[in-house]
Amino acid sequence: MKLLVTNDDGIDALGLAALAEIAAGHGTVTCVAPHTHLSGCGHRVTTDGPIRLKRKMEHRWAIEGTPADCVRVALAKLAPETMWVLSGMNHGGNLGADVYISGTVAAVREAALHGLPAIAFSHYRKRGVEIDWDRARRWMALMLPDLLADPGPPGSFWNVNFPSLLPDEPEPCVVHCPLESGPLPLSFREADEGLHYDGNYHARPRVSGSDVDVCFAGNIAVTRLTIAT
Repeated sequence: MKLLVTNDDGIDALGLAALAEIAAGHGTVTCVAPHTHLSGCGHRVTTDGPIRLKRKMEHRWAIEGTPADCVRVALAKLAPETMWVLSGMNHGGNLGADVYISGTVAAVREAALHGLPAIAFSHYRKRGVEIDWDRARRWMALMLPDLLADPGPPGSFWNVNFPSLLPDEPEPCVVHCPLESGPLPLSFREADEGLHYDGNYHARPRVSGSDVDVCFAGNIAVTRLTIAT
């Protein structure tokens, strides 16, 4: 199996390294990721200027472009035989309305536009709680075989969010659930002659059983999305 791995946190992100490590157990991995942190860039693509590439090592490239650019360049030039696209693991959740803002999710949406199955992995973080990467790798290793065995219909992709847990909290359940439809909080403070967003992500709306509710409750939220989502 030929796997393309990308993200929006940049080529040197710990989450990308963790995902590539787990993916390597399932086939040949090519990493094509932004050269810098681009969280929240959405599905922006570069069409009005050059996209510069830097080969870091064999099967590993840094792109001066967005996550969607990374997928487009990889499929056209660097890894045209790609069978699956994996994105992440994002350093923060991509739940509900986040999927429209997220570069992590945009990468797998771009893959779905080209008819390829894809999975976005993200890790929700409570304020003051660091990601346990060993635990995250274990969760990915347990889940990836089942997700790869179920690519879904054309135009669809998986969005997976891991919970933020303290070391002594119980292992999470895997819950297949719908996308939360509520908006992010609208809150801005005035400073420096402008407005600064200060909405509380952790206090966002959460309908019972939605991906936000499942992940905030300490479980792994798995949602099937489509290019029309």
